[in-house]
Amino acid sequence: MASTRDEPLVLGIETSCDETGVGIVRGTTLLADAVASSVDEHARFGGVVPEVASRAHLEAMVPTIERALKEAGVTAKDLDGIAVTAGPGLAGALLVGVSAAKAYAYALGKPLYGVNHLASHICVDQLEHGPLPEPTVALLVSGGHSSLLLSEDITSDVRPLGSTIDDAAGEAFDKIARVLNLGFPGGPVIDRYAREGDPNAIAFPRGLTGPRDAAYDFSFSGLKTSVARWIEAKRAAGEEVPVRDVSASFQEAVVDVLTRKAVRACKDEGVDHLMIGGGVAANSRLRALAQERCEKAGIRLRVPRPKLCTDNGAMVAALGAEMVARNRTASSWDLSADSSLPVTEPHVPGHSHDHAHSHDHVHEVSKENLYS
Repeated sequence: MASTRDEPLVLGIETSCDETGVGIVRGTTLLADAVASSVDEHARFGGVVPEVASRAHLEAMVPTIERALKEAGVTAKDLDGIAVTAGPGLAGALLVGVSAAKAYAYALGKPLYGVNHLASHICVDQLEHGPLPEPTVALLVSGGHSSLLLSEDITSDVRPLGSTIDDAAGEAFDKIARVLNLGFPGGPVIDRYAREGDPNAIAFPRGLTGPRDAAYDFSFSGLKTSVARWIEAKRAAGEEVPVRDVSASFQEAVVDVLTRKAVRACKDEGVDHLMIGGGVAANSRLRALAQERCEKAGIRLRVPRPKLCTDNGAMVAALGAEMVARNRTASSWDLSADSSLPVTEPHVPGHSHDHAHSHDHVHEVSKENLYS
């Protein structure tokens, strides 16, 4: 077994939405996870404003990187590579991260790895539960996406089994929280109210669960409309809306569908491991129901702790370290942010013909000690 000193030391930058995340990882060990969130600046708008997010990333970037290096007890020169989310996400926000990563990599003479946000959400579990089994089925649930993925090799082979057709689970939580006047973001607050409510109080619909529906796709817009109409009808009749019961019944409808489809995918693919990640994976009911159903089906469940489920730099560093460990080609200097980067591309490699040349050039530049 290689000593920890031989494992790649990688810094990861994540700016796909409203969190400026910088993580530092050695192999599969987390050394630092610094986050600067602009969520409060968006709350008054009831959702993420791309321009506000980009500006916040710009202001937070250098202090957050310096905080992470200090927390990890390493210097920038010690790093073996810089990884950054190249997509998917908000274009302007991604650009800030990619530009910063290029600047640091160039100045330090280190390889640059543009990685996929979704693949990073899967890879982060290595920091908690050790190397990912291959293949792994992953259920990723966040504000912008709900996807079922099959990962044969997290650095090169991730296949979509199903995804969201309309509203992602996280969006549905935000919208229902808004209708209930519970504020933004909706996930944590609905989770809290739901704990005191009855999940069977109101029979809300389970989207795309009929025999003719796509087995692994998700749709939450019908559920969202149904819940909103139910609340409106109560208010129109002058009755009080039972916020706890509505929260619990709505949440149950979401997690019932998510866990049912995930367990079915594991069985169909003959995979005995399920990994759940993304912001909504911090939801307590989703974790509990997934555990219950996986145990029944003989499937091992892996869910990172809540802090690693939401967007963070640690997950990007984890995937970057895996890229270095498996000798994957680094990204070239013309790496660009791709707001709709498909999950089938866990990372954006370089153009081999000019990459070797550009890398030599970087080492020449770094000898002049651009970064002191």
